[in-house]
Order: sequence, then C-alpha cells, then structure tokens
Amino acid sequence: MSSSGDEGARAGASNLLPARGGLLVAKTQVGATDYAVEVLQSLTDPGLLLVSLDANGRPNVMTIGWGSIGVYWARPVFVVPVRTSRFTYGCIGKTGDFTVNVLPRKLADIATFCGTVSGRDHDKFAEANLTATRSLRVRSPIIEECVLHYECKVAHVNDLVPKTLAEELERSSYPRGDYHRFFFGEILAVRAEPNLRRRI
Repeated sequence: MSSSGDEGARAGASNLLPARGGLLVAKTQVGATDYAVEVLQSLTDPGLLLVSLDANGRPNVMTIGWGSIGVYWARPVFVVPVRTSRFTYGCIGKTGDFTVNVLPRKLADIATFCGTVSGRDHDKFAEANLTATRSLRVRSPIIEECVLHYECKVAHVNDLVPKTLAEELERSSYPRGDYHRFFFGEILAVRAEPNLRRRI
C-alpha cells in the first residue's frame, strides 16, 4: 500500500459516517477480475453504486447500469460512464478517484433510490442509511453495507464523440444530447465478503 493512498484515506476520514453499532463485516482483498461475472450481472439488475466525494469532502453515491472491467495499459481498469449533467461528474473530476460497490440482493431497492435523486439536493448516504467506510488506497469511501468494493484512481478520461456513434444508439440513449464522459479508473484494491455469491 502506498503512502499516498494512506494519506488520501485519512484526508477523507473526518467526513465518513460511523459504522452501525461499530461493527464491520470482515472483508478480504481479492483479484480485480475474481468476481467479474457477478459484477456484470449486477450492473443490469439492480445496478452498481458509484461513490465519490464532493467539493466539501462529503460522500456522494449514484447508481450506474453501464460499465466494464478490463485491462488497459497492462493494468486492471474499471470504466464507468457518467453523464456531464450528473453531480457525480464534477465530484470525480475534482478528486480523481472513485469506488464501485456491489449491493447484496436484500438491499437492491437502494439502487433505485440512488438512481432517482441527485446529490445536489440530497444526502443519499444519510437518507438511505448507508455507511461510508475508509478505503485502503483512495480518498473516496466504500459502502460498508455492500459485499464487493473496487477502489479506483482515474487514469484517463474520454468523452463520447456523437458523430462516431451509431444513429440508433444516439436516438435511444441521448435524445437530449446529454452525453457521457468515460472515466477509466485503475483498480488499486478490491475487497469482498467471503460469502458474497450467496448474497447477490
């Protein structure tokens, strides 16, 4: 673990919510692709939780239904698309990191909530009763109630180029011209609950 990762985690610690009852579920570090199939399945139902910090260091979460895990520049990378109109877009742009979290099946309704209200107007962590817990390598926290966590540092950004997009995708996904920026996050750490396959 790098010293810069330790400093980043400590920097965001004062803004994190306490764990419920002080009890934390034991999680172990795993490989970046160990649960790739489960992540892709959860993307479409119920969605993954993308966490970042706002300008004041307050945790923010949004639901994503698009994304991918792959290898770029000989490194494991999580690619997450965020529309430029989203509150999260500015958060990741300023902090340069994010985490991706997989919910257990029994908390699937949280994905619906976090995907329908904006962090500009809501403290979604408080309203959804989520616990922000320190990450190992990045400033953005993980969500303790989730069963799998990816800690990512932005390595590259790429804006969607409308003129290169298939017309049918343009019509179906961007009727208002609200295009995505793709954040390529180098995966620095992955933690999982030992029994996660039984919980998602």
